[in-house]
Amino acid sequence: MPHTKGSPTMTSATEVDKAVQQFDAVVLGAGVSGLYQLHQLREQGLNVRAFDAAGDVGGTWWWNRYPGARFDSESHVYQYLFDESLYTDWSWSQRFPDQPEIERWLQYVTERLDLRRDIRFNTRITAAHYDEERGRWTVHTDQGDVIDTQFFISCAGMLSAPLKNIEGTDTFRGELVFSSSYPAEGLDLGGKRVGVVGVGATGIQIIQTIASQVGHMTVFARGPQYTLPMKNPTYTQADQDAYKARFTEVAAKLPHTFSGMEFEWEHTWEGTTPEQRQEILEECYQDGSLKLWLASFGEMFFVKEISDVVSEFVRNKMSERLKGDQHLIDTLIPTDYGFGTHRVPLENGYLEVYHQDNVDLVNVRDNPIAQIRPEGIELSDGTVHELDVIILATGFDAGTGALTRIDIRGREGRELADEWGRDIRTTMGLAKHGYPNLLTTAVPLAPSAALCNMTTCLQQQTEWISSAIKDLREEGKTTIEPTEEGEGAWVEHHDEVAGATLVAGTTSWYLGSNVPGKPRRVLSYLGGVGTYRQKCDEEAANGYPAFVRR
Repeated sequence: MPHTKGSPTMTSATEVDKAVQQFDAVVLGAGVSGLYQLHQLREQGLNVRAFDAAGDVGGTWWWNRYPGARFDSESHVYQYLFDESLYTDWSWSQRFPDQPEIERWLQYVTERLDLRRDIRFNTRITAAHYDEERGRWTVHTDQGDVIDTQFFISCAGMLSAPLKNIEGTDTFRGELVFSSSYPAEGLDLGGKRVGVVGVGATGIQIIQTIASQVGHMTVFARGPQYTLPMKNPTYTQADQDAYKARFTEVAAKLPHTFSGMEFEWEHTWEGTTPEQRQEILEECYQDGSLKLWLASFGEMFFVKEISDVVSEFVRNKMSERLKGDQHLIDTLIPTDYGFGTHRVPLENGYLEVYHQDNVDLVNVRDNPIAQIRPEGIELSDGTVHELDVIILATGFDAGTGALTRIDIRGREGRELADEWGRDIRTTMGLAKHGYPNLLTTAVPLAPSAALCNMTTCLQQQTEWISSAIKDLREEGKTTIEPTEEGEGAWVEHHDEVAGATLVAGTTSWYLGSNVPGKPRRVLSYLGGVGTYRQKCDEEAANGYPAFVRR
């Protein structure tokens, strides 16, 4: 559609006439949130269609097929909680299942709720323009669809826009893949020289999984991560029966905890002796989960001296496993930020991989990757590492990237990519001023990915959206949009909460620091899942004072 930047965007009558499909709501994405959003809106009687660029359901769990991909939330909490039989009729095989099993679970949900008939796969939404005169959105896809809809709801995911910012990827004469689009059939790595770029959560899972398969592996590491060892037992029938019997308890508890998991802060720093603190840290560490991060001492997020003690505890644990090798310690153990202020990956034998004879670790913090060459990876000092296979685990444009890569235009032709390119603002992460009936999950300023069990958070956000639409329709109104003042108040609250933590002073994807030129703001709401839910519920109960509804 022709458009001069900054001028109003109008949807022409001709364009509307071309619309072969009309819906009450269009849902972007068929992952955890998109499936549940589709189900809820259909239950209200709305005519809804979901679109996904993937070949089937799963969202993140369809795209991330790389070796070693698995949960780091425990399986009994990474579930839908609105239907007990849906919960109990599925049995997880492990505490932390892998990607193929997770994908099968989402297919089970899809078939159980009969969702597939209202989902278009292999179809990417490329544009969505709001027509002020008609109060509706015109949505375009890469398959040529023109869709007329009242509500446009994004369930695209917090980490769904991969970064591909290394030069020369198209020149490599071997096999090069991004972790976010790893081939489902896998790669033949036997006897080959494999380079892995990135040691974040994804890179860690890949490295520990393929180290025994490759001929030789070279890991290119820039930002070191605190890691925790995963304990991942296989579930027996008795284990499955035990967690299923707790459904009512789990469903009542998760929405109100700080992280959306079962973890609660059980201890206070001031109320314990130094000896007791070490015992608590050790007990949490030995749990083999994220408990040390999310249920030891909450003060570590606010008080540097406490953060230093906890961080040193984790550094010592990692150093022991690295057997005092100074190169490994300097490259893999963080010293410039505190434990928990970045995403904490769980791993299984990851650090031990670096003791293998067929593994080399290259520190690219001070000697960064310059480009990909036909024969391999060239560093800034001119060193070239010759490789047969390159796997890039280089991260995502978190929170905003999924939507800024779509041509989304609201009132008066305003462009979402342009606005978020200058300042990342939302109202509770559920909507954006200037974009009526655009409702969102897993975007900035809501809990998502950071300090949040995603199923808990996404269920709450989709339920709020569904209730807001229901309330609107029952009152005979057709549009909902945040006010500028309401949005400003939420941004101020969000920044005040984030600014009180040590997270705000770090450099990571939590603040968009991994994307050149991206405005700096803590992307996820850090006030806690339960607190966020309470504030969202209060907004609805008070008649949506931060919104204008017409």
